[in-house]
Amino acid sequence: YLRDTGEIMGDLAGMLQSGGPIVWLLIVLSIFSLMLICVKTLALRGVLGGEPRRAAAFEQWSGGDKTAAMRAMDSASTPADRITLAAMEGLAANKPRPVLTDDLEWRGNSEVAAMNRQIRILELIAMISPLLGLLGTVLGMIQSFQELALAEGAANASLLAAGIWQALLTTAAGLLVAIAAAVAASLLTEKVERATGLIETAVGQLFAIEDSR
Repeated sequence: YLRDTGEIMGDLAGMLQSGGPIVWLLIVLSIFSLMLICVKTLALRGVLGGEPRRAAAFEQWSGGDKTAAMRAMDSASTPADRITLAAMEGLAANKPRPVLTDDLEWRGNSEVAAMNRQIRILELIAMISPLLGLLGTVLGMIQSFQELALAEGAANASLLAAGIWQALLTTAAGLLVAIAAAVAASLLTEKVERATGLIETAVGQLFAIEDSR
């Protein structure tokens, strides 16, 4: 078992060495993207919560107890909670609706920008990883044909096949990194969009309650 494990590790090290610097760069990108995915997943962990708290606050607001409604939102911990509290404070202070709307808009944009932060980096990794893999393949093919030319009459199919295999390794590595980063970026972006929808819904509900009173 130990010998088999050592052989596997040796084969893996040989593959990485054969891939050249492009493979090592892709490994660094994969580690960085994995860390980024973990950080953003933790950062966005609770952005979709708070609906029961907002519903209770809206009920109090509808009943005319604005102070209790705002007190219920004091522990605002999600983007929708924070914007809802800002809207309640603006309405309680009798801010003109256009002024309040503009204030909530920039606050909302700031929340969305904070949630989207670093997701663009994942999208960039997903975009450049296949290109790096292709670059490694092209460089590997050039090297293979150079070796084939230098071999002259001693050239054979196995020499060319080995070079092509090593070159295609970088393409495979690039695609693996790109797929993981693209999937993670899409899932995180979808979560941000849902959180943005909750912000818009919460503010719309509050304004509808206020206008119906």
